[in-house]
Amino acid sequence: MNELAVSGIKIEDLIYEVRGKQVMFDSDLAKLYQCANGTKSLNLAVKRHINRFPERFMFQLMKEEYCNLKFQSETSCWTC
Repeated sequence: MNELAVSGIKIEDLIYEVRGKQVMFDSDLAKLYQCANGTKSLNLAVKRHINRFPERFMFQLMKEEYCNLKFQSETSCWTC
């Protein structure tokens, strides 16, 4: 399955390149996995099972990186 059932968005469209790596936002992953409380549920699950998530699988964006991605996707509500 390569589309989100609810919105018809292709997963490929949710992948961005940051620091030379392909990444997905936690908000998109929460939608994909239909987390009841959105990113809160997803991030809590990661914290509870941190040993299942190697460091190379996650990182936090710096503000400048986020702003660059914001202009690529135009889906953000943060101000840069």
